Amino acid sequence: MDKLKLSGIFTAGLLAFQAVALANFPARAEEFDGNDLRDIRLGMDATELEESGYVDLYCAADPKRMLAGWKNWRDCPADASGVRAIRFGYDPSTSRNGTMVAGHPAILTLMIDDTAHVAGLLIETDPTARLYIRKKAFLLGLQARSRYGSDGWACTEGQPGAGEQPVGGIYLKERCIKTISGRSLVVERNLFRQADQDIKNFVDQTRISIQRARN
Repeated sequence: MDKLKLSGIFTAGLLAFQAVALANFPARAEEFDGNDLRDIRLGMDATELEESGYVDLYCAADPKRMLAGWKNWRDCPADASGVRAIRFGYDPSTSRNGTMVAGHPAILTLMIDDTAHVAGLLIETDPTARLYIRKKAFLLGLQARSRYGSDGWACTEGQPGAGEQPVGGIYLKERCIKTISGRSLVVERNLFRQADQDIKNFVDQTRISIQRARN
C-alpha cells in the first residue's frame, strides 16, 4: 500500500474519530461544579483526597522520591510559589485498562499549594502509547473543551515550524484558553511530523492544564 493511500485512510480515520468524540461529549452549561478528574476537584482540601484507587505516587520534581500516599505530599519539593507537584496513576485493580482519561492513556500530575489545597491538575496524553491509540491523542483536547462548555474558548493556531509537515493532510498546533468557575484552563493540541520521520512516527498529543484562576 503506497503512502498516498495510507495518508487518505489516516485522514478519514481522524475525521471519524473526531465526529465520535464530539457526539459523545455534549457541551455543558457555562458554570462548572463537577469534579475535574475522577473524585479530584480543584480547590479541595488535600486531606479529602482518596488514598484508594491511586498508585505510583512520586514527586514530579524528584522522580526518585516515591510517596506512600497523598498524605505525604509535603515530602515533595515546593516550587517558587509553594506548590508541590505529584505524579500519579490509577490502581490497575480498580482501573482494568490502566491510567486512562476518556479512553486515552495519560500522564497525570496533581498540584497542592502551601495551604494544603489542590491548586491544579495537568493531564497529558502518553507518547509511549500504542500507535492505534496514540494517533487519536489530539482528540482528548476536544473532549476536554466540551466537558467545560464549548463556548468561551479563545484559541490560537500556530504555524508550521522548520521541517514540520501535516499528518494525513492535517497540521495542528492549537492552544485554547478559558476561565470558568474559578478555573483557568489551557488545552493544547499538536499533530504533525518532522520531514525526516517515518510515516508511523509523528507528534500527536493533548496537554490539559487546570489551574486556580487568579483574581
